[in-house]
Amino acid sequence: MKRISALAAVLAVAAVSVFTVVAYAGQNHATATTISVKAMEFKFTLSKKSAPHGKVTFKLTNKGHLKHDFKINGKKTSMISPGKSASLTVTLKKGSFKYICTVPGHAAAGMKGTFKAT
Repeated sequence: MKRISALAAVLAVAAVSVFTVVAYAGQNHATATTISVKAMEFKFTLSKKSAPHGKVTFKLTNKGHLKHDFKINGKKTSMISPGKSASLTVTLKKGSFKYICTVPGHAAAGMKGTFKAT
């Protein structure tokens, strides 16, 4: 009887361990990294200049006095009024990605940069 109880306990621990590993592995792929982006005349300030590849959410807050947007990897936010915010989620492969404000003249004035997905 003691052997059966001991075997049941070992099997229970093994099942919990396998479940924990599977659950942990699934979490890594589903979680998006969030990057805060402040837009102002005429620059962007990002909370981080890189993140792991996969889903990345850019949370844009317009701290300036003019409307701005944020474009990266072929996707962009709507035009954001001063004091407002918007989010943009993109899936990035490993590499470097240019970002810009698409308002005419803003990128040329400095609202551009490069973000790296590792």
